[in-house]
Amino acid sequence: MAQLRPTPALMVLGTGSNVGKSLIVAGLCRLFADRGLKVRPFKPQNMSNNAAATPLGEIGRAQALQARAARIAPHVDMNPVLLKPESDTGSQIVLQGRVAGRLSSGDFTRRGDFLPQVLESFGRLCDGADLVIVEGAGSPAETNLRARDIANLGFARAAGVAAMLVGDIDRGGVIASLVGTHAVLGEADRAMIRAFAINRFRGDVTLFHAGITTIEAATGWPSLGVVPWFPQAARLPAEDGLDLQRDAGKTGGALKVVVPMLPGIANFDDLDPLKQEPEVDLVFVGPGQPLPGDAGLVILPGSKTTLRDLAHLRAEGWDIDILAHHRRGGHVLGLCGGYQMLGRVVRDPRGLEGPPGEAPGLGLLDIETELSPEKTVREVAVVHAASGAAGQAYEIHLGASCGPDTSRAPFRAGGEPEGAQSPDGHVTGTYLHGVLASDALRAAWLGQIAGRSLAAGPGFEAGVEAALDALASHLERHLDIEALLDLARSRDSGPA
Repeated sequence: MAQLRPTPALMVLGTGSNVGKSLIVAGLCRLFADRGLKVRPFKPQNMSNNAAATPLGEIGRAQALQARAARIAPHVDMNPVLLKPESDTGSQIVLQGRVAGRLSSGDFTRRGDFLPQVLESFGRLCDGADLVIVEGAGSPAETNLRARDIANLGFARAAGVAAMLVGDIDRGGVIASLVGTHAVLGEADRAMIRAFAINRFRGDVTLFHAGITTIEAATGWPSLGVVPWFPQAARLPAEDGLDLQRDAGKTGGALKVVVPMLPGIANFDDLDPLKQEPEVDLVFVGPGQPLPGDAGLVILPGSKTTLRDLAHLRAEGWDIDILAHHRRGGHVLGLCGGYQMLGRVVRDPRGLEGPPGEAPGLGLLDIETELSPEKTVREVAVVHAASGAAGQAYEIHLGASCGPDTSRAPFRAGGEPEGAQSPDGHVTGTYLHGVLASDALRAAWLGQIAGRSLAAGPGFEAGVEAALDALASHLERHLDIEALLDLARSRDSGPA
């Protein structure tokens, strides 16, 4: 019997982190889905505290966005290995959607142990698909990590998937980064990369023709195109926390919303809808800066390491700023880990997020929290108790919070009360992520804080859809899509 040809697949590698791989994969997923193909996104290994809930567990939010671009539901097989940093030297391992232990920086070579699960998930994803677009992680030029690599060319060779390499010209040095990647790779790895593309170009592209020639001559790789700067990317969730302050918002809004930047910040795309609100001035406050005294709302975002971030908050003096803000009549919102910090105490007796211990919270909510091994991961329908506005949200958290203030739950999630609120209504906590993405719910809640109806901004979810459509058209104009498809169809039939 003749062997069936493997499902076409192409890997999008980058010369470094944050060169635009995630958005290029999302744009290609939308482009090919609109051509009628059953396209699936895949990232063998992701390192991020920005996670999405699926019915079978959690994956990186970038892969959830890519699934949305492909017009399909997200699935744990789209990101079989998710490393969630808990400190500078260790991460929680989420394997095929479920917590599977911890990985210290000294054990990072253990990542290669997960290759069987990665290939298993990839194989299931290929079944019934017309095309799989694979996203690499960081850079394939990190030769110190190559021996047990599953995120870049280690996966590409094991799965027989050809790759393209993307360089970001906006950060400078793009010729050297592409040619340098070629130079440090071994011959077999180098052969897996079949072409390159330039991303985030500003100005007259003809001025870079000589640069293309230089790269092609030095590497032997053909160019798939030069992708100009795409300003609508600001409407799409950022994967990297370093992007948070970029395009944060506009100054002079009627409602100043302040967010202290905590080291373990997680699911920070909760804040993206606020960037689009015309009357919201979204301000991120970094280390060494006080929280502005004219804030109307302070948001404590999600955290992967609640006790560590609570200690950091106190070390910065932000606890004093928040308590003073509340005494002045200001509002406070805590999301997930931020919700836990607002209570009377946070306990982690088993050391689930770091060393075992406990610490007093800010005491703005009459609740207590204890972390437990059972992790809640679910998507839910949500109703805002005060207004009746409805939306969708999700939960990803350890432990539970209980106490008198939960009797004033600000939301109903899956038909049950959720969260807590202070007697004066000025302090709100919730485990729900994504509640601000609902236009009606966001408008009702912000209006309640401001004491009046605020001018409506553009619909957030509609804006994400429009940006994905525009991104697909943008890539179709500037990349050689037929050559890209030919590369995907050239997939080898087995491991190299």
